[in-house]
Amino acid sequence: MKRKYVITQGAKLEFLKYVCAFLMVAGIGSLLVLSQGNSPFGAFKAILEGAFGNQRNFAGTIRWATPSIITGISALVAFKSGIWNVGIEGQMYFGAFVAALVGYEVQLPPGLHVAVCLIAAGISGMMFALIPALLKLLLNVNELISTLMLNYVASLFTEYLTFRYMGFDASELADAIATPEMHASARLPTIIPRTSATAALYIGIGIALLIYLFYKYTVKGYELKMVGQNLRFAKYGGVKYKSTFMLIFLLSGFIAGVCGGAEMCGNFGKFRTAFAVNLGWDGVMVASIARNNPIGVVFVSFIWGALKNGALHLERVTANNRLVVNVIQALFVLMVSVDFNALQRSFSEYLQVLRLRRQKGAV
Repeated sequence: MKRKYVITQGAKLEFLKYVCAFLMVAGIGSLLVLSQGNSPFGAFKAILEGAFGNQRNFAGTIRWATPSIITGISALVAFKSGIWNVGIEGQMYFGAFVAALVGYEVQLPPGLHVAVCLIAAGISGMMFALIPALLKLLLNVNELISTLMLNYVASLFTEYLTFRYMGFDASELADAIATPEMHASARLPTIIPRTSATAALYIGIGIALLIYLFYKYTVKGYELKMVGQNLRFAKYGGVKYKSTFMLIFLLSGFIAGVCGGAEMCGNFGKFRTAFAVNLGWDGVMVASIARNNPIGVVFVSFIWGALKNGALHLERVTANNRLVVNVIQALFVLMVSVDFNALQRSFSEYLQVLRLRRQKGAV
């Protein structure tokens, strides 16, 4: 028998919501481009060419989609369970720093060396994520605040560690603040020759599939979802909240650390300060757009990567500023996050109140 797939009313409304958000953002983006005295059609064409115009451009799209997938999954693990881990970028920094050191200091065969670097990076990110988890459990410090503040701590502390490791003093130029080059055995191969697209893409997709299977087919994955959907129900159902909370934070931090390690083993080859320009926040926004769906994160990340890479080409070949694309990305996240059902209910209640007032006035 053929299985029948029924599209629910909720799924239809969700799809309509994305379409409306896209149309609204496209309209606002067109106005922004017009305000700069340029053609919206020309800007859109430049973005598409920059993202998919040739093999090198497509490789650039893959390059920027890859960290978005991994950080998006890291954010998803936390958000799906109702935990606001916005410290993904900080956890990436520690993962990247340790991966760069292991890649330089340790001598191992090629495949094993990469695996050790990524595992070390994941553990480092996990240990840094342990700090806000303990602050929440022991002192009830809001994890949104602690993880946000620890991003700055991670960035500055890894910069300090790089200074100490390399023996520089504070008078050195910022560009010189970097660890030595990692060994070739610790580097990921490129999937498109002579481009920035590396095998880190496969790592990101693999992590997304594992998390999808974990939530769909394991008891622990079900428990993690229950914690996010209804904490009180989860407690009454026998879920150990404290250990589950800790597991969520550590898993999210581990994946974020792996992303930092993949960046070092892939495109960078050594740790540089301020290397992760908004990569952690990209993951937060991608997870929000994908509605915490692991497969959705992969697809949204490719769109995100295309916009990011296309924006660079847009600035090169037109008079538009690439920051226009950043504004469009942020607006799309905002539009998708709007609860249109709540707006509709509020509007209906407002109309009902108006009718009641008119009826009273008539009497």
